Amino acid sequence: MSKQNFYKVLKAELKRVDEAKVAKRNEKIIEGFTGGSFPKALIKGKKYSIFNSNDYLGLRFAKELRQGEEAASKKYGSGPGAVRFISGTFDLYRQLEKTVAKFHQREEGMVFSSAFAANLAVIACLSKGQSKDSLVLADTLIISDELNHRSIIDGVRVAGLSKEQKLIYKHLDYDSLEQVLRENLGKFKRVLVITDGIFSMLGEYADIGKLEKICDKYDRQFEEGIFLIADDSHGVGACGRNGRGCEELSSGKSDLLVGTFGKAFGSDGGYAVGDKILIDYLRESAATYIYSNSVSPGVAGAALAALKLVDSAKGRKLLRNLRKNINHFKKLMKEKGFVFAAESIHPIQPILIAEPVRTKALTDELYKRGYLVTNINYPVVPKGKDEIRVQISAAQNRKDIEKFVKEAGEAWQRVNG
Repeated sequence: MSKQNFYKVLKAELKRVDEAKVAKRNEKIIEGFTGGSFPKALIKGKKYSIFNSNDYLGLRFAKELRQGEEAASKKYGSGPGAVRFISGTFDLYRQLEKTVAKFHQREEGMVFSSAFAANLAVIACLSKGQSKDSLVLADTLIISDELNHRSIIDGVRVAGLSKEQKLIYKHLDYDSLEQVLRENLGKFKRVLVITDGIFSMLGEYADIGKLEKICDKYDRQFEEGIFLIADDSHGVGACGRNGRGCEELSSGKSDLLVGTFGKAFGSDGGYAVGDKILIDYLRESAATYIYSNSVSPGVAGAALAALKLVDSAKGRKLLRNLRKNINHFKKLMKEKGFVFAAESIHPIQPILIAEPVRTKALTDELYKRGYLVTNINYPVVPKGKDEIRVQISAAQNRKDIEKFVKEAGEAWQRVNG
């Protein structure tokens, strides 16, 4: 019966979550999709327009990706069979790694099961230093943007460093970063500066160019230097004239870039790209790579097709269309009186509602009208900053966007009674 006492604790916590209107476990079950250039989701037989997807270029339904997936599955089977160092690796995975490295103008790349797994590995492994016999925790300092993604936060925790070795700088405040660096001169051998590329709650982006200059400025004052790590999972394929993400937006380059094939590239799985010596070391030390299966061959085939598509005239056309859709959406929403939680040039467009009950009410009203959007509430965002995160896609057309804005305006009036 002792377990029943624990179940009571869990029941009370679930009740608290439900009463706060921030539950996430009651996912909507999508039964399929309609056809067309902007497919609608089918839920209980009803059609819903998707305005909450990370599929920023609409590639998950692209014929090129489906053909890549099918060809890879036919050639290699439905799964990898085992982890790569045990039963060998498919040449498909190496093609994908070399292609994504070239896409980002890096020497080498490696594929993980997810970007979350990549961040856990990268941060933990690069925090280690060398002893006489093996790698151990080093005199490493991690400095992280205060609004970094949960995968980065957990990566820092997994690294197992002391409190003094885990510091933050104010969000997008590079003077704050410099202050932290100056205050720690002579205290550590190595520094990892870690940032999101696109911050997914607000669509803001890190200035990788500025961060690179700051790291270069102080690099020689630490015995083993400063390494800039950026997780640009939401940025790659969606930002920049050629889809190179925040590095392209700010003319900068991180020492190690983490990304995903599961958002703008329309497939799945994560990756890291950087100098060959860094990637070689990660292959020898990253637990989430060594002891975990890779993505399926079909997923890898789709991701490879996506990279080639984005890095083409068709891909650049999709990116131009995406930028036009974002600008059109912002203009119309402002005309309706909606306020944005941040000025974003990214497909993530955060509509500020300010408190959880009305945020949930507006999400529910839009759902009744056939639209999927996501409400983001405390503690994911600060109190008083509750928002509806609308996500724009290149697959949408002007009419799709104009109809959504019209329905959103009417839904907001109804919520406010």
